[in-house]
Amino acid sequence: MKTDIILCGVGGQGILSIATIIGEAAMNENLFIKQAEVHGMSQRGGDVQSNLRISSSPIASDLIPKGGADVIISMEPMEALRYLPYLSNDGWIITSSTPFVNIPNYPDLEIIQNELKRLPNVIMLNIEEKAKDAGVPRSANVILLGAAQKALGIEYEKLEDAIRRVFGRKGEAIVDANIKALAIGREAQR
Repeated sequence: MKTDIILCGVGGQGILSIATIIGEAAMNENLFIKQAEVHGMSQRGGDVQSNLRISSSPIASDLIPKGGADVIISMEPMEALRYLPYLSNDGWIITSSTPFVNIPNYPDLEIIQNELKRLPNVIMLNIEEKAKDAGVPRSANVILLGAAQKALGIEYEKLEDAIRRVFGRKGEAIVDANIKALAIGREAQR
């Protein structure tokens, strides 16, 4: 088993929380894991990217080569396109359809979405709307994780358990909101 994942978005969107949940689930399965993070110019508003490599055998490097990513999980559609050169031919993109317009020359959203729709394995969701409608507006990132579950090759229950461990110290309400968000994402990708 080997899964190379690129997580990307904008600072403050919860990319590193997704990485923590996936990493926790993988470590609980006694899998090897390596992670590298790149933060943008500002904590909120700059681009954030994380390479996450999971394997049943030892991993030599924490960086994913071009054409080597099995999955790109993106909180923002333009960021999904930015990392497209890293996606393998049969890789998956799971992305939010809602832009985070943080630059004056942000490309036309329709062009970005059409580019993504041309690819064979894409799940594009309005996670912000789904999160708001479900009463879990701060868990949009976990909705995206739920939509990515099958592409990641991690059992759904393992991700639930990881959420309980990662967010447990924040209280039952936070755990419940994130479990609910995970289920929303899983249902949306069917």
